Amino acid sequence: MAKIVLGLGTCHGPMLSIPAVNWSDRAKFDRANKEMHYQGKVYNFEQLAALRASENLAGQCALEEQERRHARCQASIAQLADLHEQTRPDVTLIIGNDQMEVFKPEHVPAFAIFWGEFVEGIPRTKEFLDKLPPGIAQAELDRTPAVHTKYPCDSALGKHLIEAAMAADFDVAQLTALPTGQIGSNAAPHAYGFVYRRVLRDKLVPTVPVFINTFYPPNQPSAGRCYKFGRALGRAIAQWNTGKTVAVIASGGLSHFVVDETLDQKLIAAMESNDVKTLCSIPEAEYQSGTSEWKNWICTAGIMHEAGLKMKLLDYVPCYRSEAGTGSGLGFATWR
Repeated sequence: MAKIVLGLGTCHGPMLSIPAVNWSDRAKFDRANKEMHYQGKVYNFEQLAALRASENLAGQCALEEQERRHARCQASIAQLADLHEQTRPDVTLIIGNDQMEVFKPEHVPAFAIFWGEFVEGIPRTKEFLDKLPPGIAQAELDRTPAVHTKYPCDSALGKHLIEAAMAADFDVAQLTALPTGQIGSNAAPHAYGFVYRRVLRDKLVPTVPVFINTFYPPNQPSAGRCYKFGRALGRAIAQWNTGKTVAVIASGGLSHFVVDETLDQKLIAAMESNDVKTLCSIPEAEYQSGTSEWKNWICTAGIMHEAGLKMKLLDYVPCYRSEAGTGSGLGFATWR
């Protein structure tokens, strides 16, 4: 039987992929954003700034402080990459989500599992990058390879997981090739590209991409459903009759595009203690926008429960880019 030997959790947001000096470019974008989710409600920039004025967040946006926090994040990513390299699993699951990079609004599965031979990393053209929002273009260069790359996948495990999930009453979509999404590319979405480049260091190790629709209503699976899906995947891996070792990487989160340290710390503590009730009782209104990517971690926590592995936080770094509290709560963890 296969054995899960390692779990990793990493954020993948653009603030990790651009120098701190350029975080202000993203802040300009925030000021024009009229639909930012925070603690279950939606605000524009001015409303958020007024709401959080007492927190004095401007001091945390000083460039020197931003650079310190950026450096902490890079150190944690290097630790995750080192650990994966030292463990040398036979195959790695990547639990992530798509943001209309391969899917389109007309077709968004709640859950999907890839079982093709490979996914592609496709270099971005200048024409493509010029269409992206501030800061995202620069980040894309860190999340896509310099040359066209075929990242190999373990088709046998992907197929096994699809069959096992269906038997466990999860109706998953199956993919043998990535479609071309709303942005006109079928490259691995950034949730996966960041992992291939920064955590796997572009080594061509077999993976199985697992997709969860965290972002887009009306078919976003609940946190509880994601946890149960993870447990089903964990059981399926244990029943895979190969003797292979498996790692699992959660890609996404934590709170963003508005930092919510209270929520992040609550969920981190719940994961460390395997407090499933807390993980699954947070109102769905708080698992929206970028913060919804916590569900990739919650799914992974379900897998790790089946494997008997415990979470250990490497670091949690709230990275602010404006006085309104916009930015990302960036977290990095292991399950061993």
